[in-house]
Amino acid sequence: MSATSILVAKWPVLTRHEHAVTWLQAWEDLGRAPRTLDAYAQGLAEYLSLCEREGVDPLVAGRAHVGVFVRELTSRPHRRGANVVSITSGAGLANSTVQQRLAPVRLFYDFLMEEGLRPSNPVGRGRYTPGRRGGGQERGLVPRFSRLPWIPDEQQWRDLLDVARCEPVRNRVMLALAYDAALRREELCSLRTDDLDPAHRTVRVRAETTTNRFERVVPYSAPTGVLLGEYLVHRATVSRAQKPLFLSESQRKHGQPLSLWTWSKVVRRLALTAGVERFSTHTTRHVPDRPRAYGLGVARVAWGGLRETPMNSFRSQSVLNAWSTLSVSS
Repeated sequence: MSATSILVAKWPVLTRHEHAVTWLQAWEDLGRAPRTLDAYAQGLAEYLSLCEREGVDPLVAGRAHVGVFVRELTSRPHRRGANVVSITSGAGLANSTVQQRLAPVRLFYDFLMEEGLRPSNPVGRGRYTPGRRGGGQERGLVPRFSRLPWIPDEQQWRDLLDVARCEPVRNRVMLALAYDAALRREELCSLRTDDLDPAHRTVRVRAETTTNRFERVVPYSAPTGVLLGEYLVHRATVSRAQKPLFLSESQRKHGQPLSLWTWSKVVRRLALTAGVERFSTHTTRHVPDRPRAYGLGVARVAWGGLRETPMNSFRSQSVLNAWSTLSVSS
């Protein structure tokens, strides 16, 4: 069963618009990742549902109808209701999520233009025109905001690590690697045994697991190396399979590759137990300047592809020492 068939069953509104199914199938044929297809299907399905409620044919919809869609996105009640984590997330989708929902609508209308079904794209996009006064920048339909990421303070790190210290060795090494190498959730869960280089204390992040499709090699600290050695000994008791590094130890999926959702649940449980509700699997991506703490040179840092974050480039030695204690379980 193709990914498009599954998504059409998930979002029945797509079946009532043949061009939508054709467009989605084209992206699947071009090799887009399953989660990318899912995001495309969700964004387009929400837009098509609004068009049906408004009694508008998507083939003739204009910018005003897209504006109604944006207003609905920015004003809908938050799905968590009163249990929101951030004070700014009580109503409406975040700016980045609105951009994500609009992207498939814009691409869908690009497809309709290429097929000769309509003359213009009502969503539009920002454009840069060289030589124009004021920088030549034409704004997109929705302004894009870039906020500084949230980073735990020293006490929050300590609270989190106190909880993590009691976790199984697999969870501890995953948290340590995510911190050291600034790994995204999929990059971490997709690591294989042959991606490790213990001799140089580096890990290879394969291109197919990254968002920008660039492979990189990143270092990890000596305490994480000790923890990784402990985990590899433990892993041999779970499975001798060579490819996936992190394995599930549940009764239902024992020995199978650890899923993204399992890791998300682990991190969420740690965050709630430690009282640091805003901590997520992506928080460690924004933690700064790990290489200086490990005595790595600038050339090694550039080779590893780690980014500098000037606003967050300081981390106290006491917190770094706390991270080293993850290799000692309680």
